[in-house]
Amino acid sequence: MKSLRTGICWIDDVIPEGLPLKSVTVITGPGGSGKPLIGEVFVTAWLRNGGSVIFMSLQYPGSEFITESIKSVTGLNIQDYKEKIIFLQLDTGISGYQEMNKHLIRANLVKPEVWEGVLNLASEKLPDEGPGILFFCSALNLLLFSPTYGDVIFEKIKSTIELNTNRTYLFSVSTSAKAEEISQLEKLADNLIFSHSKKDPFRLFMKVLKIGGVPYDSPETQVPISPDILSHIKEMANHSRSKVLPAILKT
Repeated sequence: MKSLRTGICWIDDVIPEGLPLKSVTVITGPGGSGKPLIGEVFVTAWLRNGGSVIFMSLQYPGSEFITESIKSVTGLNIQDYKEKIIFLQLDTGISGYQEMNKHLIRANLVKPEVWEGVLNLASEKLPDEGPGILFFCSALNLLLFSPTYGDVIFEKIKSTIELNTNRTYLFSVSTSAKAEEISQLEKLADNLIFSHSKKDPFRLFMKVLKIGGVPYDSPETQVPISPDILSHIKEMANHSRSKVLPAILKT
């Protein structure tokens, strides 16, 4: 298996050859444009195809928010796949990381050495089957706001992308802040997806700009998620982010 076809028609129509494995995908767009929700669609397909997932959802303070979001967007109960899932939860109050149980690691993810350490640890704990292990990080740009570690964690993220040969990464990033840094990540990505939203009613759209390092001009596609679900999840993420960002700003 060199690529993953999701089995979800509106995704497979846009990317008929599938998402390349062991590649880096960046979902980019302005704040509030539903980028992590598109990532959750790929996560759902990944798990259903037998793969494992490492979650680093920085905009949520706990795994229950991720579970609720995925259930609302795709109907998947990720607890049915708990042996193939590990959550990495941001905790700026500790110096390194703590294994809370077999499915949860709390970590000070703004530190580059911690970022690398927990990724390796989580990868070792998960089965490498089907399409392999997917690392899904949403709201990645929040880490760049750390006054102490923002620059060095950005360099670590870039090197993670540049040196990747054996993992599949899926990052969602906002272009509403740290635009220069995000532009660099967009250029480094193997696959690039642009997301934006429209109001009245709330609708989400995506367009694929690059696949396998090659420019790609897909038609713009409306993501079939209802306005009510979009609004609820946006409100949930905004509330959570208002707690996460102040903690990062103190590191």
